[in-house]
Amino acid sequence: MEQRVSFITLAVADVARTRRFYVDGLGWQPIFESDDVIMLPVAEHLILSLWSVDGFTAEIGAAPASGIAPITLAHNLETEAEVDAVLAEAQALGATVSPAARREWGGYSGYFADPDGFRWEIAVNPGDTGAFVLPRA
Repeated sequence: MEQRVSFITLAVADVARTRRFYVDGLGWQPIFESDDVIMLPVAEHLILSLWSVDGFTAEIGAAPASGIAPITLAHNLETEAEVDAVLAEAQALGATVSPAARREWGGYSGYFADPDGFRWEIAVNPGDTGAFVLPRA
Protein backbone atom coordinates (compact mmCIF):
# COMPACT_ATOMS: atom_id res chain seq x y z
CA MET A 1 0.00 0.00 0.00
CA GLU A 2 1.23 3.45 -0.92
CA GLN A 3 2.07 5.73 2.06
CA ARG A 4 -0.66 8.40 1.80
CA VAL A 5 -4.06 9.46 3.14
CA SER A 6 -6.93 10.40 0.80
CA PHE A 7 -9.78 11.19 3.22
CA ILE A 8 -10.06 12.09 6.87
CA THR A 9 -13.67 11.45 7.89
CA LEU A 10 -15.15 12.86 11.08
CA ALA A 11 -18.65 12.15 12.38
CA VAL A 12 -20.51 15.36 13.25
CA ALA A 13 -23.75 15.84 15.19
CA ASP A 14 -25.20 18.61 13.02
CA VAL A 15 -24.01 19.00 9.43
CA ALA A 16 -25.67 22.42 9.04
CA ARG A 17 -23.89 23.74 12.16
CA THR A 18 -20.61 22.27 10.92
CA ARG A 19 -21.13 23.95 7.53
CA ARG A 20 -21.70 27.31 9.24
CA PHE A 21 -18.36 26.95 11.03
CA TYR A 22 -16.14 25.67 8.21
CA VAL A 23 -17.78 27.08 5.07
CA ASP A 24 -19.58 30.24 6.19
CA GLY A 25 -17.16 31.06 9.05
CA LEU A 26 -13.69 29.96 7.97
CA GLY A 27 -14.48 30.40 4.27
CA TRP A 28 -13.50 26.89 3.17
CA GLN A 29 -14.95 25.74 -0.16
CA PRO A 30 -16.63 22.31 -0.40
CA ILE A 31 -15.93 20.00 -3.31
CA PHE A 32 -19.15 18.08 -2.53
CA GLU A 33 -22.17 18.63 -0.25
CA SER A 34 -25.37 16.80 0.57
CA ASP A 35 -27.73 16.78 3.54
CA ASP A 36 -25.48 14.44 5.49
CA VAL A 37 -21.93 15.21 4.35
CA ILE A 38 -19.59 18.08 3.46
CA MET A 39 -16.33 17.27 1.70
CA LEU A 40 -13.62 19.91 1.92
CA PRO A 41 -10.36 19.69 -0.03
CA VAL A 42 -7.66 20.47 2.54
CA ALA A 43 -4.49 19.61 0.61
CA GLU A 44 -3.47 18.21 -2.71
CA HIS A 45 -5.20 14.81 -2.92
CA LEU A 46 -6.68 15.07 0.63
CA ILE A 47 -10.31 15.66 1.63
CA LEU A 48 -11.76 16.36 5.06
CA SER A 49 -15.14 14.61 5.05
CA LEU A 50 -17.58 15.85 7.71
CA TRP A 51 -20.34 13.27 7.85
CA SER A 52 -23.50 13.07 9.92
CA VAL A 53 -23.33 10.61 12.81
CA ASP A 54 -26.20 8.63 11.24
CA GLY A 55 -24.48 8.40 7.85
CA PHE A 56 -21.14 7.55 9.45
CA THR A 57 -22.73 4.84 11.60
CA ALA A 58 -24.61 3.31 8.67
CA GLU A 59 -21.45 3.20 6.55
CA ILE A 60 -19.04 1.66 9.05
CA GLY A 61 -21.53 -0.36 11.08
CA ALA A 62 -20.73 1.17 14.47
CA ALA A 63 -21.52 4.41 16.23
CA PRO A 64 -18.61 6.76 16.97
CA ALA A 65 -17.39 7.06 20.55
CA SER A 66 -18.36 10.10 22.57
CA GLY A 67 -16.07 12.48 24.43
CA ILE A 68 -12.86 14.10 23.27
CA ALA A 69 -11.58 12.31 20.18
CA PRO A 70 -8.05 10.95 20.63
CA ILE A 71 -6.86 12.81 17.54
CA THR A 72 -5.82 16.30 16.57
CA LEU A 73 -5.81 17.87 13.14
CA ALA A 74 -3.04 20.36 12.46
CA HIS A 75 -2.79 23.48 10.34
CA ASN A 76 0.76 24.77 10.05
CA LEU A 77 1.77 28.31 9.21
CA GLU A 78 4.98 30.26 8.68
CA THR A 79 4.77 32.79 11.56
CA GLU A 80 3.60 33.09 15.13
CA ALA A 81 1.46 36.10 14.14
CA GLU A 82 -0.41 33.89 11.63
CA VAL A 83 -1.03 31.30 14.36
CA ASP A 84 -2.46 33.96 16.67
CA ALA A 85 -4.66 35.33 13.85
CA VAL A 86 -6.19 31.92 13.04
CA LEU A 87 -6.86 31.23 16.73
CA ALA A 88 -8.55 34.64 17.04
CA GLU A 89 -10.66 33.89 13.94
CA ALA A 90 -11.76 30.53 15.39
CA GLN A 91 -12.58 32.17 18.73
CA ALA A 92 -14.68 34.82 16.96
CA LEU A 93 -16.66 31.96 15.40
CA GLY A 94 -17.41 30.56 18.86
CA ALA A 95 -14.67 27.92 19.08
CA THR A 96 -13.08 27.08 22.42
CA VAL A 97 -9.44 28.20 22.12
CA SER A 98 -6.28 27.31 24.03
CA PRO A 99 -3.83 30.18 23.44
CA ALA A 100 -0.60 29.53 21.57
CA ALA A 101 2.66 29.06 23.42
CA ARG A 102 6.26 28.25 22.59
CA ARG A 103 6.70 24.48 22.91
CA GLU A 104 9.56 22.34 24.20
CA TRP A 105 9.96 20.83 20.73
CA GLY A 106 10.85 24.29 19.38
CA GLY A 107 7.57 25.29 17.76
CA TYR A 108 4.72 27.61 18.60
CA SER A 109 1.17 26.28 18.76
CA GLY A 110 -2.31 26.64 20.19
CA TYR A 111 -5.57 24.75 19.79
CA PHE A 112 -9.21 25.30 19.04
CA ALA A 113 -12.16 22.92 19.16
CA ASP A 114 -14.66 22.92 16.29
CA PRO A 115 -18.43 22.66 17.01
CA ASP A 116 -18.13 18.89 17.55
CA GLY A 117 -15.09 19.16 19.80
CA PHE A 118 -12.47 18.05 17.26
CA ARG A 119 -9.21 19.72 18.21
CA TRP A 120 -7.20 21.67 15.64
CA GLU A 121 -3.58 22.47 16.39
CA ILE A 122 -2.52 25.76 14.79
CA ALA A 123 1.27 25.75 14.68
CA VAL A 124 4.62 26.87 13.43
CA ASN A 125 6.98 23.90 13.18
CA PRO A 126 10.72 24.50 12.97
CA GLY A 127 13.17 22.93 10.57
CA ASP A 128 12.60 20.30 7.93
CA THR A 129 9.23 19.17 9.33
CA GLY A 130 7.82 22.68 9.09
CA ALA A 131 9.18 23.13 5.57
CA PHE A 132 7.71 19.78 4.48
CA VAL A 133 4.12 20.54 5.57
CA LEU A 134 3.85 24.09 4.23
CA PRO A 135 2.54 24.63 0.70
CA ARG A 136 5.26 25.42 -1.76
CA ALA A 137 5.19 28.93 -3.21
